[in-house]
Amino acid sequence: MNQLRRTFLKGTGAAGTVAVAIAAGLLKPGQVLAAEWNKSAFEAKNAADALKGVGAAGAAKSADIMIKAPDIAENGAVVPVEVTSKIPGTTEISILSEQNVNPLIAEFTLSNGAEGYVSTRIKMAKTSNVTVAVKAGGKTYIASKEVKVTIGGCGG
Repeated sequence: MNQLRRTFLKGTGAAGTVAVAIAAGLLKPGQVLAAEWNKSAFEAKNAADALKGVGAAGAAKSADIMIKAPDIAENGAVVPVEVTSKIPGTTEISILSEQNVNPLIAEFTLSNGAEGYVSTRIKMAKTSNVTVAVKAGGKTYIASKEVKVTIGGCGG
């Protein structure tokens, strides 16, 4: 009987503490679950709108952005892509596949002087340019590389 009472008091105390924290504004579960994301850019239906959504419309091309991706990807479902930015102060790297239904594939935010490097696997609907947009020092730069996606791995 005493054990049940203690369990009940512990549960009631914990629930009361959480309720007080929510009421005081210290705990905002709605804000945590609805973290901000670039919805308009990710839902864009063409590359120009996606680039505009990430702030890269009219960005300058840069040779300091290296894209490592296969020239020919036999399986468009898993295309490995590595991006290295040699631009000092890189704070954001976005990866787009121009021919995908939703071209913006990934957006990475780098902070605290992190190295401008990301490695991921992307899904490509068909042969197209993989475009990378890099934000650094308040400016945006882009680079592209064509990746040929074969159907059935026949090189066609």
